[in-house]
Amino acid sequence: MESIPLVLVHGWKSHPGIWRRLIEQVQIPPEQIWLFDYSGLYESTISQIAHQLKSFLHEKRRVAGYHGPVDIVCHSMGGYVTRYYVEVLDGKKREEKVRQLIEIGVPNQGSSMAEIFNDPVHGPEVIDVLSGEFVPQKYEPERDVNVQGLRIRSRETRELCNAGIRPDIRYRNILAANRTGDPAFFPSFNGRTWVLGHDETWRTTWLGDGVIPHYDSYLPGTEFDLVPTDPGSLQAEPYQYCHIFLPKNPEVIRLIIRYITNPIAPSSEMFPDHR
Repeated sequence: MESIPLVLVHGWKSHPGIWRRLIEQVQIPPEQIWLFDYSGLYESTISQIAHQLKSFLHEKRRVAGYHGPVDIVCHSMGGYVTRYYVEVLDGKKREEKVRQLIEIGVPNQGSSMAEIFNDPVHGPEVIDVLSGEFVPQKYEPERDVNVQGLRIRSRETRELCNAGIRPDIRYRNILAANRTGDPAFFPSFNGRTWVLGHDETWRTTWLGDGVIPHYDSYLPGTEFDLVPTDPGSLQAEPYQYCHIFLPKNPEVIRLIIRYITNPIAPSSEMFPDHR
């Protein structure tokens, strides 16, 4: 089967370099791998970055003379931005042709982590724990327009939920879980993930990747895979399955390559209609 362009969209405060291992292993000509870099747009809103993604893809298509579908692989905030583009900005016109949207640890319902950063009770402690590791030193979430857009209670999240998924796109989600309860999975939170439940209370769970809980990734009517498939994989290097490392994780890369080379292959599970 002839390959189609592969679009790669990195996550929050990340960069295109996270895709190096995937690019080395995927059998796609380099000119058909389109790396969207928004690492210089962290003072831009979700909508502004989504418009940049639109311009980027239009230009790539123009240069390549290509008008067919693409596969998009995205991590974390990159998936949120991509969905905002294809569902909110392009949802009615459907000018952007997407065969598959493969999401890795994406906060489809908004991010509990973004929300807890702004929580007056838990926020300061969480930021202090993550300072210098996941957030910058002296981090001020109220000044971070990216994080404000990613919040569960944000306007952008409301727009995404109201827009709904597109029937012409096959959505796949790759989620990680601390299936053995190992504190080394994400040491900052003793291996657990913060989640804001439907009852508006905070709790921690093993069902997450340290940053994004499964509750946030829920997207009804779409497929998902849970990694590691074998809990024993966590024994040697459990941190390889936490949020930050997922784009470089060998098991995740194998799943991505499987779906790119065989787009009709089923994922392991389907999200239920209700959480």
